[in-house]
Amino acid sequence: MIRLLAVLAWLSLATTGSPISPPDSGSLAALKFLEGKWVGEGSSEIGKGSGYATFEQDLQGKVFVRRNHAEYPSSDGKSTYAHDDLMIIYVDTGKGVRAFYTDNESHVIQYNVSVSPDGNTATFLSDADGNAPRYRLTYTRTAPDTMTISLEMTQGADTAGFHRIVEGKMVKVAAGKTAAS
Repeated sequence: MIRLLAVLAWLSLATTGSPISPPDSGSLAALKFLEGKWVGEGSSEIGKGSGYATFEQDLQGKVFVRRNHAEYPSSDGKSTYAHDDLMIIYVDTGKGVRAFYTDNESHVIQYNVSVSPDGNTATFLSDADGNAPRYRLTYTRTAPDTMTISLEMTQGADTAGFHRIVEGKMVKVAAGKTAAS
């Protein structure tokens, strides 16, 4: 019986190539807490708003796709504004977890992604590109189905000079409901 188990274990390793490693902070598994549909409220430089976001696995679990929609009602002479964006989060061999972001305002941002040791905070830090603005997007889990979101900006490579431009709170939508409802 022991020999049979040893042979089965060897065959398992031989067919997979190597034993499976537990997920680490440099894998998409560390971002699992983001997965799902979320609704939220917050404020930005243009006013208070609300919206929704989804984080879904795609390409057979090789990427997370985030779709985001925010609406800011008209106020103080400003017209109603809607913001939509798409982000693809992936593992880039040798570079760790990365993200590609684009939106309806023609922004394109490349992010490095890190997760805190406790697994509750995901930070997306944009690549430095000369004197172009640099962004830091942070999701912090505050309870199993709630999190805060913060978007900060600084000019150029100055990571000490970040100032908040968007902040909000999000709640996970129960299964079977849509993020828009």
